[in-house]
Amino acid sequence: MVTAIAVLFIVASAYLMLLGLLMLVRPGTVSMAAGSELLGGLETWGPYMFLLAGTAGLMVAIGLIRMSNFARRAAALIAIAGVVLLVPRVSSAVVSVHFKTLAISGLGIMVRVIIASYLYQQPARQAFGH
Repeated sequence: MVTAIAVLFIVASAYLMLLGLLMLVRPGTVSMAAGSELLGGLETWGPYMFLLAGTAGLMVAIGLIRMSNFARRAAALIAIAGVVLLVPRVSSAVVSVHFKTLAISGLGIMVRVIIASYLYQQPARQAFGH
């Protein structure tokens, strides 16, 4: 399961880094909204935020693969922060009845909760040497 979480972090990081590089190399090619599901509002800070978030996610993924306890905690914290950032979007989708946004954001919340809860369960904590 830790490998699957690390792969999710690698895929998300690669996506964010690719978008950030495209924004820098060819401005206007990619909309900043393309990273809104992963950055939760931070995409408005520009392409450097995409690169920063992608780099941080890649470092966490490498740490998870190496079974670093610090990376486990960082991954859980990032997942929890993602839940907090998605709650307003879900609330807005419920009020304005946008089922697609509700489904995508709701799925994002579920995946993040599963990641955070798994990383804090006793077997995972023991595997990381805590």
